Amino acid sequence: MISPVRWDGGRLLLLDQTLLPGQEVERPYESWPDVAEAIRTLVVRGAPAIGITAAFGVALAALASGATEFDGLLADLEAAIKGLGATRPTAVNLFWALARMRGVALSNREAPVGEIARRLLAEASAILDEDVAANRAMGVHGAALVPEGGRVLTHCNAGALATGGYGTALGVIRAAHERGRVALVWVDETRPVMQGSRLTAWEMAKEGIPHRLIADVAAALVMKRGLVDLVVTGADRVARNGDSANKIGTYGLAVLARHHGIPFYIAAPWSTIDPEIETGAAIVIEERDPAELRGLPGRTTAPAASPVFNPAFDVTPAELISAIITERGVHRPPYSFS
Repeated sequence: MISPVRWDGGRLLLLDQTLLPGQEVERPYESWPDVAEAIRTLVVRGAPAIGITAAFGVALAALASGATEFDGLLADLEAAIKGLGATRPTAVNLFWALARMRGVALSNREAPVGEIARRLLAEASAILDEDVAANRAMGVHGAALVPEGGRVLTHCNAGALATGGYGTALGVIRAAHERGRVALVWVDETRPVMQGSRLTAWEMAKEGIPHRLIADVAAALVMKRGLVDLVVTGADRVARNGDSANKIGTYGLAVLARHHGIPFYIAAPWSTIDPEIETGAAIVIEERDPAELRGLPGRTTAPAASPVFNPAFDVTPAELISAIITERGVHRPPYSFS
């Protein structure tokens, strides 16, 4: 199984996704500021993987702390939690994981500092293991929605690379493929960072899943020609009413799917649901470096003087989502998550 995040010998190892598909390089991390930079620069990305990585970042902060009593350790942990939480604002899994790690520290305040650090590391490992199990359960639930000979269109990368392993949207596709139900996966490029062509296509090729790469702008055409049976994507945050934030371009695909009578599914773990917000209007949308739109590696494709609007995500309204797949089952509208 592809493992983008793993603990080995006292350090965190991250598969550097900025180098894929050309190189497969694992980078070691031994401090929380370096982990925060890895999240910020997309060495690791995908809502579940970000949360897992941040949890290990907190564990690294505990292991590196020179504190001899709880208050000093907590101060070090809070600095790490604040720094890690400032990396990417949209993915709720990040804040969910950080809150869970803080809770472990607070509930063990009477334990020796070294023991608290060990328990935090164990909690981060548990978050990783639980995510993989959730993805596999999600795959089982979602595979039942894929017809025999199904042709699936997916957006961005919601695979093993975006999670602890196996994947959310790609977990559904993997599970359906294992059951012989998938005829073809349409992989769109997912501009501007190309997570579809660089990452999803790499996962599909690595595992021998039949797929075909298309430009983002070709999605409407393949739908019009009757070549898509369903669309399945991941999500970075799901509001209580089912509105879902995902990679920019997801909303447009949902509109196209509705127009062409194609089911549109979201696959995400329960930790991606944010019961604190009623609708998607409250979801903070990250805006990224204009340079991502102005050029490709080694080549400028737009004038440096041109203003840029580069949102990383958009929000798909609940009424366009046929079902939301979690490890707890398939949820259909009207959605009411609490």
